Amino acid sequence: MAAGDLEGLSALVTGATSGIGEAIAREAGPGGEAAADVDVLVNNAGFAWYGATDQLDAETFDALFAVNVRAPYLLVAAAGPAMAARGSGSIINIGSRAGRIGRSGGAAYSATKAALASLTRTWAAEFSPAGVRVNTVAPGPVETGAAPDELIAALAATTIMGRAARPEEIAPLVAFLASPKSGYITGALYDIDGGSRA
Repeated sequence: MAAGDLEGLSALVTGATSGIGEAIAREAGPGGEAAADVDVLVNNAGFAWYGATDQLDAETFDALFAVNVRAPYLLVAAAGPAMAARGSGSIINIGSRAGRIGRSGGAAYSATKAALASLTRTWAAEFSPAGVRVNTVAPGPVETGAAPDELIAALAATTIMGRAARPEEIAPLVAFLASPKSGYITGALYDIDGGSRA
C-alpha cells in the first residue's frame, strides 16, 4: 500500500496479538488508540481443531462456532449499522481455503469458515447499498505457529508454490480491501493460497 492509503481511518482487528492479525495491524499502521467510530472491521480471531469427526467433543465444537462465527456476527451486528449510517466502511472477514474444499479431519473448522463466507455475501447484500463493503480473504496454509508443523507442511505440499505463506503475505490484501482503492469491491472472496491444487 502507498503511504497514506489508510490515513485517517480507524480499524478494529481482532486477534491482533499474533499471526495474521498482528501482520494486518502492522500493515495498517503501528500503534493507535481504540476509537469510538470504526471505519474498518477485520474479523480475524479464530482457532482450528483437526481430527476425526467422532473425536470432537461438543464443548470444542461449540467453542469453534462461538469464536469463528458468533463473535464476528455480533461484531458486525454492532458495527455494521453504524457504518451504514455514516455511509462508508469496510468489513473484512478472514476465512480459510478450508471453507471451500473438503479435507479429512477438518469438518467442524471448515464449516465455520464456510459459514463466514456465507455471512460475507449476505452482509454485503445488507450493508453495501449504504456504502459498506464486506469481503472475505481466505488464506491457504500460513506459518503462524497455531497449527502443528506437520499439518502446515502437508497443506503446503498441496499448493503450486509448494510452501506455506507468511502472515506478511496476507496482510497487504487485507489493507487493500480496507482502503478506498477497493471502493467497488464487495461480496467477494479472495483465495490467497499459493495456487492450491486441492
